[in-house]
Amino acid sequence: MSTLDGTDRTLTSHLDDAAQEVFAARFGETVAHPTVPSVASGSRLLELDSKHGTRANSWHTDVTLVDAYPKISILRGVVIPPVGGDTVWANSAAAYANLSQLLRELADKLWALHSNAYDYAATRNVPDTESEREYRKQFTSTLYETEHPVVRVHPETGERTLVLGHFVHRFIGLSQRDSDRLIELFHDHVTRLENTVRWRWTQGDVAIWDNRATQHYAVADYGDAHRVVRRATVNGDVPVGIDGRRSRIFRQETRAS
Repeated sequence: MSTLDGTDRTLTSHLDDAAQEVFAARFGETVAHPTVPSVASGSRLLELDSKHGTRANSWHTDVTLVDAYPKISILRGVVIPPVGGDTVWANSAAAYANLSQLLRELADKLWALHSNAYDYAATRNVPDTESEREYRKQFTSTLYETEHPVVRVHPETGERTLVLGHFVHRFIGLSQRDSDRLIELFHDHVTRLENTVRWRWTQGDVAIWDNRATQHYAVADYGDAHRVVRRATVNGDVPVGIDGRRSRIFRQETRAS
């Protein structure tokens, strides 16, 4: 499942929370989110509820704030708005392959600092709600800063994929100004329409994707309607760059409550 061609989007409305976790375990060891509590005690499912400020409407790869981020994500539609709320995936292997030779050579050399100290409200024109502020506090209860190669070698297919998304703060060794410009340049290549697929949810749908070779975006175009999805993730491996160096957690700090 290294490309979007391998993404399985199957209608499986019979799944409940327990069945989703059992199903996810077929792909490997499931893991909880490193900072956000699971949906229930004893569960490893992460709930994304629009009423609690969890609208992931920015391009990202799940949990790249840590070194061994999930290899597979399995998302189930629980409450779906009547209109809107689609998810879009971008193929980061195709994005790398379609770069010019000069840009590939540059990307091959770059490392990036990823962190969960991400400002989800940065591009919004409306104030945060109390629930959004509370979720952000939870999300950053332990602060992570992790260095990843911008190009990782897929451990199963050998493909080179771009490791970017909204957890990237800057490129190692470059100024913030230069980093911002280069991040935007590579981001535009990843999210070209030719690299994307869009899924219109119905209740009970389950989407499975290779988190090592994709980014995704939950489209927040459903106003005040309610949207709830629950995600199981399968433990991943530490990325390896083309020079053989492995990702590493640079900083991990628990914040005072």
